[in-house]
Amino acid sequence: MQSHTLGRCQNQTPAVSMMAGVFGSTLLICAAVAGAAGPPPGIPTTPDDYFQRGTQPGELVEPIVAGAGNCFFCHSGYDIEVEPYRPWSASMMGQSARDPLFWACLAVANQDADGAGTFCLRCHVPNAFLEGRATPADGSALIDVDFESVSCNFCHRAVNPAFPTPGDGPVEDDAILADLDLLDLIPAQGSNARYVVDPLDARRGPFDDIPSNPHNPVPILVSPFHRQAELCWTCHDVSNMLLLRQPDDSYVMEPLGTAHSTGSQDDMFPLHRTYSEWKNSYYFTLGGVQHNGRFGGNHATGVMNVCQDCHMPDQAGKGCGLPAFAERPDVPQHSFIGSNTWGLKAVRAVDVDGNGSPDFPDSQTGLSDETVNAQIARNTDMLEKATDLTLTQIGDDLRVRVLNQTGHKVPTGFPDGRRIWVNVKFMDAQDQITLEHGEFDFATGSLINPEDTKVYEIKLGIDAAQSLATGLPEGETFHFVLANTIAKDNRIPPRGFSNTIAIQNQTVPVGATFIDGQHWDDTLFAIPACATQAVVTVYYQLVSDEYITFLRDANVTDNRGQVAFDLWDDPLVGNHGGPVVMDMGALAVSFAGNPADLDGDGIVGITDFLLLLAIWGPCPPGSPCPGDLDCDGTVGITDFLAILEAWG
Repeated sequence: MQSHTLGRCQNQTPAVSMMAGVFGSTLLICAAVAGAAGPPPGIPTTPDDYFQRGTQPGELVEPIVAGAGNCFFCHSGYDIEVEPYRPWSASMMGQSARDPLFWACLAVANQDADGAGTFCLRCHVPNAFLEGRATPADGSALIDVDFESVSCNFCHRAVNPAFPTPGDGPVEDDAILADLDLLDLIPAQGSNARYVVDPLDARRGPFDDIPSNPHNPVPILVSPFHRQAELCWTCHDVSNMLLLRQPDDSYVMEPLGTAHSTGSQDDMFPLHRTYSEWKNSYYFTLGGVQHNGRFGGNHATGVMNVCQDCHMPDQAGKGCGLPAFAERPDVPQHSFIGSNTWGLKAVRAVDVDGNGSPDFPDSQTGLSDETVNAQIARNTDMLEKATDLTLTQIGDDLRVRVLNQTGHKVPTGFPDGRRIWVNVKFMDAQDQITLEHGEFDFATGSLINPEDTKVYEIKLGIDAAQSLATGLPEGETFHFVLANTIAKDNRIPPRGFSNTIAIQNQTVPVGATFIDGQHWDDTLFAIPACATQAVVTVYYQLVSDEYITFLRDANVTDNRGQVAFDLWDDPLVGNHGGPVVMDMGALAVSFAGNPADLDGDGIVGITDFLLLLAIWGPCPPGSPCPGDLDCDGTVGITDFLAILEAWG
């Protein structure tokens, strides 16, 4: 500890270092010595702090099969929508280890806490973790095969970590879990990358009617786990194990140098909770929701229940191209449909060393123009179906209602940078914008007036105690490793939302109120006097300008932040986070009140006249201009005459 801390804070004396027994004291001492120069020192964590139960590095008897391209020969080349290989390779599951945004985030995480990246690599590069190459935490030990990301062999060797076993899985799982139990390695829950992987290469899948085993002598095992949401739970409930939940629902740092005291995600700080959001919905509590073909592809009933129903929609065709395998109506599409519409372009374009050649050519990634365009179309379609929009005039207000049609919050997933916002344009009789809310600058990727915009998002934060310990300012933060509070979460919950369950599973709204069962949100916008129509657009942005700028500017380790920013900024790649239109609608509106009553007191009098004088002149484009009574874009003499005419 002493030598490590001295490496972080060169002017610290050994005596002072010995006194700094807890991380907060160490950081405060370093900050006092270093002053304002440079970033605050990182938390001096060790691998013990990030210990998670489940299969550990070096425990595989047979390694993860190298070369997902081996699967190509039988599972590709016959139908881009049905075959498993090409949709997988064009998903972010197939490219998670190559994603330049991930690498930019990883660098900052390692700056904030020593070795934090090893935890991140567990999900994004599981093969590297299982083979012991997730340390160093910066990924410098990775080899070519690790970049196959969440590979075929990894997923199809996954074992349900529930112990004792539910009894519906392969009998081989009993012995695997019993061995882990002897070593006290059964995870408390199946989340936080605490996966259990068969030490031997036995391939698991959900079907019990496979006509033959082309993998022989490698066995094929029937695994109901691969149809269950709990498989996705593995990496889609993520928690910070450095923090411990308190009785008042605040979070404080655990002692350093040891694993989390309970090992339960319920006692860790929630970074994202997509699985838990699903469990707090009718999709789980009532066994599903009928969507009549909106999601699910060729699904037999249209009732969406588990993650795979929507994100691996059923296709009619062959899961294997060999002649012995007949067509079936329920081949799960391995596209893992989501919301990322530019990540694949970034993977193809990334050039960290700046030598003019892509770091990951298509020959390595399995990507092509065809597969990338197909996946972008799938993800765009998913975003367009994720919400519905209704517009209603209530008095002199426009009510904009956004309805969540998914099985989790919208947006969901990783907290930083993802947002949905509502753009409202009030148009006059000449189809000119008289007022706009949620205006977006497509040239810079930023909201022009964010304080005047309805934005659905989650923002992490740092409380006063954590601020004192880390030297970072109290309030909202993108330093997710150091965050210990939720500053905002007004994302729209799914059907069947329960506030009671939300308290239990750490998905409580912050800065917004939703009653039990509510899966929509309403916003009222005052209708300007000159408006005759409202045009409303709901946008989704995967990466905000604030977040990508943070990744660029906070990185003092390497150029990964700048690389990610440049890709985001490139109109042919990221196009500023790729704002996607989720919904659009229009409604004829009219102002029912007296436009001359500027102060709204029911009388047109001297105060209205004074207000008119105060805003005399041209109206600001797209901004409220209540004194423009004749709707000509200027507050002037004709508006003054209109005030006189309406006097009284």
